Amino acid sequence: MGHKFKVAGWISVGVLAGALTTVSLQTVARGAMSPLPLEELQQLAAVFGLIKTDYVEPVDDKKLITDAISGMVSGLDPHSQYFDKKSFKEFREGTSGRFVGVGIEITQEDGLIKVVSPIEGSPADRAGLKTGDLITKIGDEAVRGLQLNDAVKRIRGEPGTKVTLTIFRKEESRTFPVTITREEIKTQSVKAKLVEPGYAWIRISQFQDRTLDDFVRKAEELYQQDPQLKGLVLDLRNDPGGLLDAAVGISAAFLPRGSTVVTTDGQLAESKAIFTALPENYARRGGDPLKRLPELFHGIPMVVLVNEGSASASEIVAGALQDNHRATIMGSQTFGKGSVQTVRPLGPDTGIKLTTARYFTPSGKSIQARGIVPDVMLDETAEGDIYAALRLRESDLTKHLDNTQGEEQARDKALEQAREAARKKLEEEARNAKIERKLPEFGSDKDFQLQQALNQLKGLPVLASKTLTERKQAKKED
Repeated sequence: MGHKFKVAGWISVGVLAGALTTVSLQTVARGAMSPLPLEELQQLAAVFGLIKTDYVEPVDDKKLITDAISGMVSGLDPHSQYFDKKSFKEFREGTSGRFVGVGIEITQEDGLIKVVSPIEGSPADRAGLKTGDLITKIGDEAVRGLQLNDAVKRIRGEPGTKVTLTIFRKEESRTFPVTITREEIKTQSVKAKLVEPGYAWIRISQFQDRTLDDFVRKAEELYQQDPQLKGLVLDLRNDPGGLLDAAVGISAAFLPRGSTVVTTDGQLAESKAIFTALPENYARRGGDPLKRLPELFHGIPMVVLVNEGSASASEIVAGALQDNHRATIMGSQTFGKGSVQTVRPLGPDTGIKLTTARYFTPSGKSIQARGIVPDVMLDETAEGDIYAALRLRESDLTKHLDNTQGEEQARDKALEQAREAARKKLEEEARNAKIERKLPEFGSDKDFQLQQALNQLKGLPVLASKTLTERKQAKKED
């Protein structure tokens, strides 16, 4: 069953509808259908009829039905979604790591489009778009009031054509236009380098078709450069997820053969599964890439870096390595995307992505709306993590699924107040200082968290955060 679960990645312009990438089961499994609620269906038919006869102008039947399906599905949780013909095609193409667009991961916030992150090396990245930027206009059209899919359609286009996005950047308190040329995005999901003799850094920016092969190739290159490696930092910060079989494969690279990586549970029999570190759960037709992995990597001391942008498949890897006591997890609490989505075709060119299960770490912990709590909490910089309160996680999303493990807690009013205070402080600094607050590039010599990870591997003192604590699950809002 290892090939059945996948993460829905790079929809449209790289949109991760609702929040971030989602694990999905690519099969059609049908159980016994419950009796239809006739009274409610009669009401639906009555509303349909009233719109057709009484609405101010004629409405197309297909649009009414499509909107009804879309609303029914999207009202369930942040990750269930209806695909029309175009978005379904884009969804199917997405996991290859290639698509035409500007190269941004986006979600919706307060009626605007929010940039989750630009894809490294993409037109959006080269144009200077940043995590947290808000898109207020696409061309001359305001996005407020637009559905996420409609905004995506306006951003997408043919390769070589241009789109102008109007950006509001909170930390600089300014609005400005950016014109970006659309192109085919070929994401590079694995980067690696020797940060110093004996210590390597491998960054996975998302889990896609080529990730496991690329990882093995990078590991081989590192081994050739230094056969005496003493430590490895696996960097999953801001990794929104990707294909589950790739996540299982990356976990299998470091775990004993047959170790449990992740389990899933839901109403369907197919949703109750255990994925282990065995080739049948990650290898594809080309064979097992891990046969080429230098033996050194199976036992090398490891640190895994995560943050609030680490979601779904990256949380699976972090949870598997943490629960199997294979690596020290460092950074900040992850996003908390622990639900499984099943992709069901509704015909030859439409479908739905429906939440069908939750996934659990090897020890049985649900990540949903909680995330992976690091063994060592780290601030982003040596000066602290001043604006961490601004970052949203799964538990902040409207209609998020409950964790099911432990009691629901009241929404954290103190956190909301801290978030508002941080926002105001950020705006005040932007007005007064006129300088850009920018985090160091991941993997650079100024990367504070990477330096702490290296200290951990060397047995040196680590500057752990004195302020970061575990965020508990907030009560969801209907």
